[in-house]
Amino acid sequence: MSSPGDDRWIRLDGTANTRDLGGLPTADGGRTLPGRILRSDNLQTLSPGDVRRLVGELGLRQVVDLRTTAEILLEGRGPLRDVPEVAHRHFTLLPERGHHTDVFAVEEDDAAVELPAGWMESLLPRQVAAHDEGEPPAVRSYLGYLGQRGDNVVAALRALTDAGPGASVVHCAAGKDRTGVVCALSLAVAGVPHEEIVADYAMTAQVIDGVVARLAASPTYADDMVSRDVASHTPRAETMDRVLTLLDERFDGPLGWLTAHGFGPEEQAALRARLRD
Repeated sequence: MSSPGDDRWIRLDGTANTRDLGGLPTADGGRTLPGRILRSDNLQTLSPGDVRRLVGELGLRQVVDLRTTAEILLEGRGPLRDVPEVAHRHFTLLPERGHHTDVFAVEEDDAAVELPAGWMESLLPRQVAAHDEGEPPAVRSYLGYLGQRGDNVVAALRALTDAGPGASVVHCAAGKDRTGVVCALSLAVAGVPHEEIVADYAMTAQVIDGVVARLAASPTYADDMVSRDVASHTPRAETMDRVLTLLDERFDGPLGWLTAHGFGPEEQAALRARLRD
């Protein structure tokens, strides 16, 4: 297994949890390509230097945003929204009230947009399947993304597949839960073994103090950050290990889940070609 100290981190002023999914070993002896998919926490506070590095040096051309509509509108425009070379795609992984087919076309000062007093009020109750009720909370959450927003999980993977030249960055707020699930499926398509996917997911624990501190500075997330200790926000390897194990048991693996949800062999091959050497 790759060393968790492998320097895939992209150190930026405005994020705490940005890294490249390139350089990971695949089951057939290959490697994932750098500069194709990046994963990150919230991008709202990127510095001008960060933007220059991401767009100019790393070739960023697409942002795949997994936050809810309310999170995006409450946080406001991030600096990458002003870069014409960078396309923005939005696929919330939480069931929510209301429908914004193109949230990035809605200006934050539009009087017609009614933001909730607390953004959590915009979310619909998560349904937990009876056979998942005994799973740990984080596992239940991840299975909820797959069970209730499988359409958007697949749509996010299609956006990564169909992206033109350049890099895509997948992000949510902390870059660990929603981002972790989409990136895990992407790596599975590329042929990265189970244990390497788990190790990549767990890397966020190395920077969790910085992630929590950044989110605590935002009114959107501050209450949740200060109401729980850092340990409760820290990703645990056993969480992703359990999710992948359940996909193995129920769908013959992540690729089986994707096929069952409309992302079949042809699309998987196209995404694999984009991610592989």
